[in-house]
Amino acid sequence: MKLQTNELRKNKLFSVSKKNTILVALLITAALSLSSCKNAEENKAEMKQPTESLSSNKTSSTLGSLSVAEAEKKTIANLQEAFNGESNATARYAAFSKKAAEEGYKEIALLFKAASLAEKIHAGNHKGVLETMGIAVKPATINIKVLSTKENLEAAIKGETYEATIMYPNFLKDADIAGNQLALISLNYAYKTEKKHQAFYEQALAALISNKSNTLSSTYFVCPTCGNTYEATAPKRCGISMTSAEKFIKINSL
Repeated sequence: MKLQTNELRKNKLFSVSKKNTILVALLITAALSLSSCKNAEENKAEMKQPTESLSSNKTSSTLGSLSVAEAEKKTIANLQEAFNGESNATARYAAFSKKAAEEGYKEIALLFKAASLAEKIHAGNHKGVLETMGIAVKPATINIKVLSTKENLEAAIKGETYEATIMYPNFLKDADIAGNQLALISLNYAYKTEKKHQAFYEQALAALISNKSNTLSSTYFVCPTCGNTYEATAPKRCGISMTSAEKFIKINSL
């Protein structure tokens, strides 16, 4: 009887131990899954495709209204226009950064500096697509008007809003009809980044008006692949291009 009792105890202990091991394994798996989901959620908004907001744009081209050849021709013109616009934004924001620094708005100057770099990356991407297509890129015509930092922010918001709600959505539709994957990538990189810049500028303007510009971030990270811009901290990978954070360009000094 003692042998049987001991054997039963051993079996019972083994059963409990086995259950505990399985439970621990399940908990570890759940924890890893939760961590994975959390990381995915952090970039979820940036990874969403832009098609969600395109259908509501009344000024957008109607899908299918252009032939593939017509859409390709239009995409070439769109890329040239985007290159010109981003080249102007690069120079304009650099000038705005200098003006903000002169007026004592260091944090806003850093924002403009980071945005200028992002726009330069966009311009380079658009130019690269055109050159890959065998198209000679026309030099950009630069036109800069520098006013007060408040007015410069208002101008920046207006420009970014136009690009994020009208220009790039239209350009993306044309490139989609043309089936030009490289153009779609380059235009999408810019589209998603401009939406973030618009929000940054709106935040900066509100802070300036309320005399709290010194509470704005003094550090920005720019993805060298797509121009995606992060304030204060950055994720392990870019939420748009998936570029490793190790390659991000840090902007924290003028």
